[in-house]
Amino acid sequence: MDIEETRLPGVGLRHDLSIRGGQRIGVVSQVNGDRELVLYDRHDPDASRAVLHLGPEEAAMLAELLGAPRVTERLARLREQVEGIATEGVPVPPGSPYAGRTLGDAQIRSRTGASVVAVVRHEEVTPSPTPSFRFQAGDKVIVVGTDEGVAAVARLLADG
Repeated sequence: MDIEETRLPGVGLRHDLSIRGGQRIGVVSQVNGDRELVLYDRHDPDASRAVLHLGPEEAAMLAELLGAPRVTERLARLREQVEGIATEGVPVPPGSPYAGRTLGDAQIRSRTGASVVAVVRHEEVTPSPTPSFRFQAGDKVIVVGTDEGVAAVARLLADG
């Protein structure tokens, strides 16, 4: 599937793609964080049949809904492709010293050598969480690293 990217000076970026049946859709990512989903007319590629305006929170929610399975699929492919790299979902157990604290507080990368690539909370995926991301008991922290590094993250999240 090919995605066409078009810069829109002063507005942002537009990504267009063709889906099954020849229908074309687009996503306009504005510099202010808003998004527009565009359904193009089949007979006139410059005309739209419908445009949905999404604020940053709505766009993030839609991205999570559409992206959660893709994150899991990509991690599975990564595990198959790179020998020596472990990808695991490490739980934040009840009573964890990091429940309620931030990713930055945990200093996972510098203390274990492993990287946090996503956090799954109640079926919602937060890819590439920032240092200000706050853990909750029950979160599944998706970690990439060596087997030893992943095990160290599990110990860290459980015991501190």
